[in-house]
Amino acid sequence: MDEDQGPSQIVPRHEPKRSISGRLSGIKKSFFTKQGILGDYDYAFLLRPNLPFMKKPRQASPFFGLNDKMPVVLALVLGLQHALAMLAGIITPPILMSGTTGVNLPADMQQYLVSTALIVSGILSMIQITRFHLYKTPYYLGTGLISVVGISFSIIPVAQGAFAQMYSNGFCPTDEDGTKLPCPDAYGALLGTAAVCALIEILIAFIPPRIMLKIFPPIVTGPTVMLIGIHLIETGFENWAGGSGSCADATHTAYFDVCPNVGAPHALPWGSPEYLGLGFSVFLTIILCERFGAPIMKSTSVIIGLLVGCIIAAATGYFDRSGIEAAPVASFVWAHTFKLTVYGPLVLPVLAVFIICACEAIGDITATCDVSRLEVEGRTYESRIQGGVLADGLNGILAALMTMTPMSTFAQNNGVIALTRCANRTAGYCCCLFLIIMGIFAKFAAALVAIPAPVLGGMTTFLFCAVAVSGVAIITRGVPFNRRNRFILTAGLSIGYGATLVPTYFDHVFSYNGDNKSLQGFLDAIVLVMETGFTVTAFICMILNLTLEEEVEETDEKLVAADEPVTTKDMPANRQSLESSRVTSGHEKYV
Repeated sequence: MDEDQGPSQIVPRHEPKRSISGRLSGIKKSFFTKQGILGDYDYAFLLRPNLPFMKKPRQASPFFGLNDKMPVVLALVLGLQHALAMLAGIITPPILMSGTTGVNLPADMQQYLVSTALIVSGILSMIQITRFHLYKTPYYLGTGLISVVGISFSIIPVAQGAFAQMYSNGFCPTDEDGTKLPCPDAYGALLGTAAVCALIEILIAFIPPRIMLKIFPPIVTGPTVMLIGIHLIETGFENWAGGSGSCADATHTAYFDVCPNVGAPHALPWGSPEYLGLGFSVFLTIILCERFGAPIMKSTSVIIGLLVGCIIAAATGYFDRSGIEAAPVASFVWAHTFKLTVYGPLVLPVLAVFIICACEAIGDITATCDVSRLEVEGRTYESRIQGGVLADGLNGILAALMTMTPMSTFAQNNGVIALTRCANRTAGYCCCLFLIIMGIFAKFAAALVAIPAPVLGGMTTFLFCAVAVSGVAIITRGVPFNRRNRFILTAGLSIGYGATLVPTYFDHVFSYNGDNKSLQGFLDAIVLVMETGFTVTAFICMILNLTLEEEVEETDEKLVAADEPVTTKDMPANRQSLESSRVTSGHEKYV
């Protein structure tokens, strides 16, 4: 445990250790008294809608610090709110990577991966929230904050590009007419490669944050995160129109003349107005929740939108219940396993993913400290950064061993902390508990997998746009728009945008067709890197930022002039004095 395990307060105080009887008395008060169970929190605040004719409360709700005592019911309610806020982000990557845009796994394995994603997110979030001191070292594991983790979106474009390459080079099977068959070995190769590449984030954790931020400043991470979101929007929007698999392909077989296929209930051609309407119902619900919803609805607007879309889809006959009925009652990690291998072409892109995860973790942990009313500088803050990045890297290895792709610290829960004024770790542990329970009940995961593609597309398009906007926010907050920085962004985004919009542009650069598998694997790695837009952008922006010198801008010239002595030949003394005072006052103004 770390040094800040006492109640959150402005002035630190040292209290004697509590005895066993004192602890039992505290437990009794927490679970068997009205104050301990309910407290005096304004629960109506969480459920009060934001309607024009309703009066807004003038008194703010109490703020619960990191280790303050809070009522049991409130901890459970806010924990559920945290879990719902991150639910959509957790389930989206496994659905996309195991479905028709990924390795085409059967329904039971897709359900397993969704269940496992929830369970693993809950277990590994506990590591971040708890914060352990590494024995006889100055280092920590975890942040000690409500730093919840989920499946990283950064891995999705890399995985989709690698899976497409595996199908084209024969690593994954296809039938006679070119239809992609299930390829669990490809998913196992992704897991094995991720387990090895996660070591780089563990190494990064021991680099001082200021040095790491110098190598990967906002001018590198901002456009990278933005391009990840832009790349994913294509998949989300294709789903919105009916599906992102074979039915959206112009060269599909007769089995995919309608989406998702001819055997699905109420199947329609891709782009049908009914599909667009289903997706729009989700999108519109999210907007209405933000405008008129209560605080708990605002932080869970994406899930509410998904729920409304599912209700409409079920009422109009778009749901396929066969997978839900066939699913087992319960599931857990390792109910299905995958053969772990290292796929050479994936190494460089996955290394880039973990570097991006480390940079994202620094920003997310800083934001969590800010909304939790904790310091954002100094030794304790830097130790939280170090512990958070180390936990992120370790979680990447553990997740791969638990059959799950790389994990990342989630940022959307910072909004829940700010909205509910609760930074207490008890709510974080309750969130983990709810995630694990959701994952264990396999019927719940089966229902999520059965969600029609247009409903899922309406939700994921919004989520992926939020990722792109996060990248824009990183740029606008941390990058001055001078000539040098505009040049770096232009150069990096030129090829990055091109590779994102035309991902096959590098397919025909190499013409090698020999039997040397090592050489072929190396060439495939280059192709995969060059066709992954955000990787190219990150590399170009990083190199240019380290090599291009800072330029003196117009305002900087005034500062330089202010620091230089004023020399005159024949200037009168009184005028020279006047000019000197002007320079001094100008310098003071800019300082």
